Amino acid sequence: MNVKVETSQASKSSYIGTLLGALLIAILAIVTNHLCHNSVAIFGKDIAKALEYPLWATLLGLGANIILTTTKTKELVKPAIRTELFLKIGLVLMGASVNIAAILNIGSRGIVQALIMITSVFFFTWWLGGKFGLPESLRAVMSTAISVCGVSAAIAAAGSVLAKKQELAYVTALVIFTALPLMIFMPVIATWLGLPPEVAGAWFGGNIDTTAAVVGAGTIHGETTAQIASVVKMTQNALIGVVAFLLAFYFTTQVEKGEKPSASIIWQRFPKFVLGFVVMSVLATLNFFGKTELSSLKNLQQWAFNLAFVCIGLELSFVELKQLGRKPTTVFLIATAFNTILALVVAWVIFG
Repeated sequence: MNVKVETSQASKSSYIGTLLGALLIAILAIVTNHLCHNSVAIFGKDIAKALEYPLWATLLGLGANIILTTTKTKELVKPAIRTELFLKIGLVLMGASVNIAAILNIGSRGIVQALIMITSVFFFTWWLGGKFGLPESLRAVMSTAISVCGVSAAIAAAGSVLAKKQELAYVTALVIFTALPLMIFMPVIATWLGLPPEVAGAWFGGNIDTTAAVVGAGTIHGETTAQIASVVKMTQNALIGVVAFLLAFYFTTQVEKGEKPSASIIWQRFPKFVLGFVVMSVLATLNFFGKTELSSLKNLQQWAFNLAFVCIGLELSFVELKQLGRKPTTVFLIATAFNTILALVVAWVIFG
């Protein structure tokens, strides 16, 4: 009898915790949205473009995390923290913003640049991470984030290699905090070097990790630059699925050798939401969505990512994050510098 009573009380407590947690996450997401819409008035239009909702949402989630941990109530709301669900929904919706026809319109140059940059930067970061002794899952997430398209690529890679949430949070934070200085200084350097708009746009799109910061940098330099930068970045975004599949295949066959690799195991590991991303991209290319629908999907995508990053901040473990040490940051910064220099050279050769 006592066991049934205790079970009933535990179940009731779980429901209450889930409801309270959901309410907390929703409130933090609304506050994040408010901050994003008012950041222009505070920081200016150009800088505000780099202060995206991932930054605000994560910071608010971290603040709530500290309070919950201090008051020992974090376990109560934990059932409501559904980071992966929100991330997957956001990535599927993101596919609607990747128009394959727009990518093909700039010809083979953008595709060639994307293939060169992704391959070179990924393997350089992977090699460097190995030299610094980083875990292979962290190396995979970081390499994909820097070489493909930042946060979105990191999420897909984390699903393919079963990375720890702390590793994803660490890489996400690094991507967000490096986007602002790159967005501000790269247009200045491009102007100082006298780069043509096509070269500058290809440089921005091939190097800066977040899409909004890419558009921001291009806008600062000029309208033509912004268009080229957006399409180049879009080209790299379209390759998320390919990289995710290859990572799932590699980790299943080479890294985790406890179970004999097979097609079914690789399929189980492959992040299925990437298929949703591809379907949405195809529909967008076929003009299945009108302007109103695309705007609505973009808004839903931002809300999904907004909720996801609030959850990342809420569930972040400071103890485990501290255990990662300074090595990941060092690797990230060196790889970003390599990416910046290589992107400039490749952009000049292909678009110059």
